[in-house]
Amino acid sequence: MTVQDLAANYLSTGRIDGLPDGHFIGGRFTSASDRKMESFDPARAEAFAEFSLGTEADMDAAIEAAEKAAKDWARALPSERCRILNDVARVFRENADRLAVLEVLDSGKTLAEAQGDVQSSARLFEYYAGAADKLDGRSVNLGPDLTAFTVREPVGVTGHIIPWNYPTSTFARGVAPALAAGCSVVAKPAETTPFTALVMAELLSEAGVPDGLVNVVTGLGSDVGAKLARDPRIKQLTFTGSVTTGVNVAQTAAPNVTRLTLELGGKSPLVAFEDADPDKVADGAYWAIFSNSGQICSAGSRLILHKSLRDEVLAILTERASNLKVGHGLKNPDMGAINSDLHLGRIKAHVDAAKARGANILTGGDVTTDPDTGKGWFFQPTVIADLRANDPAVQDEIFGPVLSVQNFETEDEAVELANGTEFGLMASVYTRDTGRAMRVAHALDSGQVSVNDYWAGGLELPFGGNKKSGYGREKGWEGLDAYTKVKAITISNAS
Repeated sequence: MTVQDLAANYLSTGRIDGLPDGHFIGGRFTSASDRKMESFDPARAEAFAEFSLGTEADMDAAIEAAEKAAKDWARALPSERCRILNDVARVFRENADRLAVLEVLDSGKTLAEAQGDVQSSARLFEYYAGAADKLDGRSVNLGPDLTAFTVREPVGVTGHIIPWNYPTSTFARGVAPALAAGCSVVAKPAETTPFTALVMAELLSEAGVPDGLVNVVTGLGSDVGAKLARDPRIKQLTFTGSVTTGVNVAQTAAPNVTRLTLELGGKSPLVAFEDADPDKVADGAYWAIFSNSGQICSAGSRLILHKSLRDEVLAILTERASNLKVGHGLKNPDMGAINSDLHLGRIKAHVDAAKARGANILTGGDVTTDPDTGKGWFFQPTVIADLRANDPAVQDEIFGPVLSVQNFETEDEAVELANGTEFGLMASVYTRDTGRAMRVAHALDSGQVSVNDYWAGGLELPFGGNKKSGYGREKGWEGLDAYTKVKAITISNAS
């Protein structure tokens, strides 16, 4: 079935066939659990399926399978890893339509966004397939009496706690480099987005990934997630989520001195100077905050405008935001749903508090529904202008389609405002002055900076944050560092 057929069938029946039940452990699905949890379609606010709630015993079995598989995979020829990961990319593309529809139903995003996520997931496996046979060490010159060199070895079993906003691509960006490096995987998807990880694990097996190398256990973070974080057999733990949960994960893993990669969100600024094109600034801010309904760790949730641009940019941006159409993601609207009723309530609470403070809300500011059905968890595209540096709408991660606007006059003031939160994940600079762009890019305390295009870059570049946005890097060549350990070997040449 084509993606249009799959979408039409679901929209008419409210069901999707062939959903996995049970966990994926040791290369196959386990029997369905007696403990179940409903999975909701955010655009309808209705359950469309059930999935198994895992136990500590389920997670223990998954880790045991991964530990056994890791030994053989670590000895596999790099060329074999390369071949298999390229096959994974091919199989993902062959199943792109099904994965995209599942992503929409799991997360609430638009079909176009989900299709992009699936393609980037395939590309991640393709990219790291090319790295699998190039994980070289280096020789070190210690003089003629010694031969010294380093090798990069796999760390072993790796744990991956997957967020709900990008369940497909976040799974791929951790699993692909782990497999390329010779590691095995145990993944725990978010409770609201369980299905894509299960299907991707099955497709990995179909593509030739050995049994037990990639395992997925669904369930609650307090049960299976906590077990994954505290198990001493896990040698690297990759977590994407909130600061509070990330701190808890780090504390849980600390007694085992487990390696950690933490990506904990942000409050990322788009800084526009007086020489920037107002139309390009408005367009950049629009996509930076309203893509995926603002549910992006690196979303451009703060627009820091030179005062001379304020009126023109906000007029353009407010008009576009007010005309933005929400709806069911399978109908490809401008913006999809909020992932859960719980998170919708959090966004509303942030904006209601801003209203109570007398904030200047230019457009939006409230909960809404799909205009076709009157259902679903949606929030209006919202722009809040003229905020002070210490305002909670500037300081707190709202994680929704809510843009906070600040104004400045000087370059130093712009940098101070941009760096003025506890986060440091992403930033963007809009200016025609190349020298200024480079000065400001160097001055920004952020893991990545783009110039004149907020989403410029790609999976070939490292991604990660500073300050409370976390530590470690994913994607790019640096994404392999978490899954390898360096060993130095020195040989005496004395006769």
